[in-house]
Amino acid sequence: MSNELPIGKLAGTDLARLVYPYLGTCRADILLHANVGEDAAAVDLGGELCVLSVDPITGTAQRIGWLAVHIAANDLAACGAEPVGLLLTILLPPHCPAQDLEQIMRDASRAAASLGMEILGGHTEVTPYLPQAVIVSSAVGKVSKGHLLSSGGSQPGDTLYITKQAALEGTAILAAEFRRSRLNQIPAATLDQAESFLQEISVVPEGLLARTQAVHAMHDLTEGGLIGGAWEMMSASSCGLRLDLSRVPLRTETKTICQALAVDPYRLISSGAMLISTPAGQLEALFAEKGISLTPIGEFLPERKFFLCLGDTQQEGEPEVHEELWRILKESRD
Repeated sequence: MSNELPIGKLAGTDLARLVYPYLGTCRADILLHANVGEDAAAVDLGGELCVLSVDPITGTAQRIGWLAVHIAANDLAACGAEPVGLLLTILLPPHCPAQDLEQIMRDASRAAASLGMEILGGHTEVTPYLPQAVIVSSAVGKVSKGHLLSSGGSQPGDTLYITKQAALEGTAILAAEFRRSRLNQIPAATLDQAESFLQEISVVPEGLLARTQAVHAMHDLTEGGLIGGAWEMMSASSCGLRLDLSRVPLRTETKTICQALAVDPYRLISSGAMLISTPAGQLEALFAEKGISLTPIGEFLPERKFFLCLGDTQQEGEPEVHEELWRILKESRD
């Protein structure tokens, strides 16, 4: 059996075996520690809490400056934190035109300005052997002690909600990557609309709105999509979960593109959607007033079991978690 790690985000079992045993000193002033399903850390500085997150953009070369800011800020929002600033590490491939770097920074600056964040600095270099530019963004936010949330606070009896729709980011990336090849039979207007989903990937508004209510946990959806995010959220909590895929909202463009490419939209990278765990009836009126779609898609259970439902079928046990974007990109390049 190969000892190589698979492409994509590491599974929780690999993190628990290879990463989490080696975290240095466990400090009392760290209030949110590294763990499966947690995408940020929180440090008590004596007043407000400092919340930190870090994320790479590796699955696409499209709009990576814009993505880098929003993906990192989304992790802060899932903790109920207000985004403040970020550091960007930009690694460019050999022979990269100067205008490509400028465009990355233009997009990053526009995204940061839309969230009231400042780009605090970072590191930029041209790196041998890279096939495309890679950005790693480290974001800083702040939250009062009474409003800090995590992915692991879900309680039995909570309803699991999703904001907006699943697979927004993945749909946009697939439309851009395959519009001239495997998606060339789909109308250009449909693909244009799908690519525009990148404008909707921030979940900062819903995170800051939800933190004012009786919310127990939040988790933004990235690699592994809805199923991966729901499994991470349950794994970080002390309860079980019944997830009903038939209730998950999908855009028409997502259904069209995923069907054409034979992609599972529930396992497709899904930045733009937030999972929220809270008692039923706490958020619906408030989110409707702000025009943010909110859909109940599951229930947290007393017994630590995971049920995946679709129509009349129900599967019990740990779900298969993988990222469909990596799979389809690998197939297209083999």
